[in-house]
Amino acid sequence: MALKKHILLLTTGGTIASMPGTGGLEPHRSGVMERELQQLRTYYDITVEDVMCLDSSNIRPEEWQQIAREIFRRRGDFDGVVVSHGTDTMAYTASAVTFMLPDMDVPVVFTGSQLPLADVLSDGPDNLRTAFAMAASGRPGVFLAFDRKVMLGCRAVKVRATGFSAFESVNARYAARVTGLGLVIDERQIPRVKGPARLVEEICDDVFLLKLTPGLSPRIFGALVDMGYRGIVIEAFGLGGINVLNEGLSGIRAAVEAGISVVVTTQCLYDSSDLRVYQVGNRLLELGVIQGRDMTTEAAMTKLMWALGQGMGPKEIRKLFMIDLAGEVTV
Repeated sequence: MALKKHILLLTTGGTIASMPGTGGLEPHRSGVMERELQQLRTYYDITVEDVMCLDSSNIRPEEWQQIAREIFRRRGDFDGVVVSHGTDTMAYTASAVTFMLPDMDVPVVFTGSQLPLADVLSDGPDNLRTAFAMAASGRPGVFLAFDRKVMLGCRAVKVRATGFSAFESVNARYAARVTGLGLVIDERQIPRVKGPARLVEEICDDVFLLKLTPGLSPRIFGALVDMGYRGIVIEAFGLGGINVLNEGLSGIRAAVEAGISVVVTTQCLYDSSDLRVYQVGNRLLELGVIQGRDMTTEAAMTKLMWALGQGMGPKEIRKLFMIDLAGEVTV
């Protein structure tokens, strides 16, 4: 009889661990999961650690660091790690942890649910089973498992607030899917380990996400400079279009000249920004703006926050965004 894989479950709260309270659903410790864990223990040797107990809307960069530290500290004693997390900001956490744990040498799988485990119709049991199967697969990397699909943590985006198919892998194939054949892994999507696993947890939260709208005043960039922001991610139109008429570039120019790294992505969920196609985009490149290419907003934000946390300047960050670190971008 084969030995059971030893899996560490780190809990952080979220809907999956919530119970009805006086003001609505409230996250609780892992005790609410015990019924499902008893069934999973038939197949896996499971150790549970409650890292925090928060609604994911309250999880900040400080909590990303705490989660990354726990994963790195405990990983050597386990075959894989599952992290239960609220769905609202799970894509941000999974993406940030991807950059904080370069060359991760065990599977790390985030998961959660749209309905609490306490609900008889919860999707939580299915998501936990998928996550544990991926954690036991031996494929290293940071992943997110939901609705019988597994995707890279740095490619996941929450696309539905209530539907069970809440997450999609944007601009990248799934790393694995559950089918009638079991867990079917796409080996081409598994990140390549290039060296020993490391913990690089420093991060800078002075990064602002700006969704471009027609007629947006360029004064917003001056305000962000004055507020001390060190990075700006712009969700631009289409391939990266930005209004360059009526002083439209002046604010961006001022931000770049002030040493702020400006990354341009697209508001189109699927596809890529390409600033080389139109005159508008080429004028931005001349200013020193960085292309986000086909990265998700979550990946662009967390990669920029992580790069700034390492003390990188604008030129170093521009070079970093031309490199695929963990599958987050198609170069």
